[in-house]
Amino acid sequence: MELAVLKIDGSESGKKVVLDENVFGIEPNDHAVYLDVVQYLNHQRQGTAKTKDRSEVAYSTKKLGRQKGGGGARHGSLKANIFVGGGRVFGPKPRLYRTKLNKKVKSLARRSALTYKAQENAITFVEPFVMEAPKTKELLSILANIKAGTRKVLVVLPETSTNIYLSSRNLPEVKVITVDEINTYTIMNANSLVLVDGVQDILSARVK
Repeated sequence: MELAVLKIDGSESGKKVVLDENVFGIEPNDHAVYLDVVQYLNHQRQGTAKTKDRSEVAYSTKKLGRQKGGGGARHGSLKANIFVGGGRVFGPKPRLYRTKLNKKVKSLARRSALTYKAQENAITFVEPFVMEAPKTKELLSILANIKAGTRKVLVVLPETSTNIYLSSRNLPEVKVITVDEINTYTIMNANSLVLVDGVQDILSARVK
């Protein structure tokens, strides 16, 4: 697949980019994508949820009433889960949600996600640009000029650019990352990808 590289004003720069078939043209593997997305979401969880069981709640252990003859069930402590304020049964405990995934599977998942975006014609290439200062309006103008869309736009830079990042920070529908931060979830979660020229070479080199 061949795509034109656009200038920030929306016009064509005259340069064409040929997408690497090993990155943007493979046979997508849905299960690999699923595994990588699940792992990413699991790793976002803190795993700090905690409840107290009956051995941890602060209540007296004094017996509530006589063992027999009360006309009801036997009770030995207010810490029992059936009482208000008692301990919780089988409540959550702090745990790690991290899972292991082989590097080859993660690579396959990432390339599958990029292939899907290429098949959807959801990839736009723009020539490298800089911003002299953080200007949200200027970044919005650039995205409008290249027709990147208005919802869930993922901008991928070859290297860190503080001003571009700060310009997008208060835009909920625009996410700016570097090629080092790209992952299957962010690709699949985006409606359109804006790749700064040069990103494709880095992705191709990593496959090899």
